Amino acid sequence: MPAENLKPKVIAHRGASGYLPEHTLESKLVAHWQGADYLEQDVVATRDGELVVFHDIHLDPITDVANLYPDRRREDGRYYVVDFQLPEIRELTVRQRYNNPDELDDIYLEKIPGLDKHFSISTLVEEIEFIQELNRFTGRNVGIYPEIKNPVWHREHDIDLSERLLNALSITGYDHATDLIFVQCFDRNEIRRLREEFATQVNVIQLVSDDQEYADLLTPNGLAELTELVQGLGCSYTQLIDSRSDKTIRPAPLADQIMAVGLELHPYTFRRQNLPPYVKSLEALLEVFCSVIPVDAVFCDYPDVAVRVRASVDGWRR
Repeated sequence: MPAENLKPKVIAHRGASGYLPEHTLESKLVAHWQGADYLEQDVVATRDGELVVFHDIHLDPITDVANLYPDRRREDGRYYVVDFQLPEIRELTVRQRYNNPDELDDIYLEKIPGLDKHFSISTLVEEIEFIQELNRFTGRNVGIYPEIKNPVWHREHDIDLSERLLNALSITGYDHATDLIFVQCFDRNEIRRLREEFATQVNVIQLVSDDQEYADLLTPNGLAELTELVQGLGCSYTQLIDSRSDKTIRPAPLADQIMAVGLELHPYTFRRQNLPPYVKSLEALLEVFCSVIPVDAVFCDYPDVAVRVRASVDGWRR
């Protein structure tokens, strides 16, 4: 397993995405500087099979693709990464994510001014090499945390995303369980492929949500079986909280069950927006997960806040 921190690891969710457009190198630079332990990379593929760091299979939510290529949308009105070659992808400008692009209702309360520059999409290898250079320059050892996005959809377009990802990781020096990397995926069959078909040794995280399709995994028997495939579980932090009417906060049974089988627990996503009713600030929410709920890492849009809260908390359940 990667080297442990005494307190939860801070995973920069799409970089410092609360401040800068997500998954840009600038966002990763800021997150690295802010003290994150891992930087996340969502991975999708272009038409020519290049792996790029981008959250969606669609380009339209956070790029100017409709302006540059108005005739390239599909019948559903969407612009798909897999319909563009890498040189075309490089021409696009990435902007901050919005709840409603038509009204520009920014989901983030804070962002760095001057975001009219050309933020761009990078390949996976480019980003990894960038992070490695930052590590060499600063003397820090920040890990990477790639996610295999929509693997079945990619195979329907003749692209084996897992195979290409593992090849890219091998080229850049990530092959072993001791390397500072976690590979994550929601697709449980793809998780099994990583271990059984590709025999990867890197650390793997099974992502889940509260959807019914994961119900059998989130049982004592299901979690015990997961220990044969993965090092940990990534779920929404809301699945781990038992908030009582007397305003006390306790770990939900799932949290203790995960800890009992020895899996790491990496909940997502901690941000200033849409806070639950039992806290009034992101800082307060993070304090709960650094002292009350037994987690090993947190995905956060504001890495500096998570690092600061982690340093201020004395106790930790783990």
